[in-house]
Amino acid sequence: MARINLLPWRDNLRKKRQRDFVTSTLLALLVTGAACGGARFYVEELISHQNQRNGFLKREIVIVDKKITEIKELEATKAKLIARMTVIQSLQSSRPEIVHLFDELVSTIPEGIHLVRLTQSANAITLDGKAQSNARVSAYMKNIDDSLWLGKPELQIVSNKEQAAVALSEFTLKAKQISAKAKEGYK
Repeated sequence: MARINLLPWRDNLRKKRQRDFVTSTLLALLVTGAACGGARFYVEELISHQNQRNGFLKREIVIVDKKITEIKELEATKAKLIARMTVIQSLQSSRPEIVHLFDELVSTIPEGIHLVRLTQSANAITLDGKAQSNARVSAYMKNIDDSLWLGKPELQIVSNKEQAAVALSEFTLKAKQISAKAKEGYK
């Protein structure tokens, strides 16, 4: 029988299989490396894109914060202006009231009474004066009560310090000034 040596053929086949294995392993490693690199590149691109979006949002937030600050400043200015306008309107509406007050003071004073001092705080009026008699002070209080622009008279002090025959009594009287708005409420 003839002897055939199959070993070189088997060695060649084994070497070819090893080369194929190494080649396919290297190819798999290259494909895996490329896939990992591609995935990493893709994820880094997503992160970069998100960072750009976050930066845009931060810039817009800064712009909106500035606008909010401006709006708050404008609202504060508006509130101050409205407060000033309210004060001016109240002064404007109460401007004729002082004229009516002095007119009523003159028209309500009976004969025999002299005012020495007049003090006003808001709508409270304090009248200091001298009278020939207590009856004249009482008449003055009645005139104030009947007045359209004055009301609620309250006698604080009546005193007679002089010992002469024609002695004048000193008095302090408080009254309220009735404003035009309150007067409209009476109608």
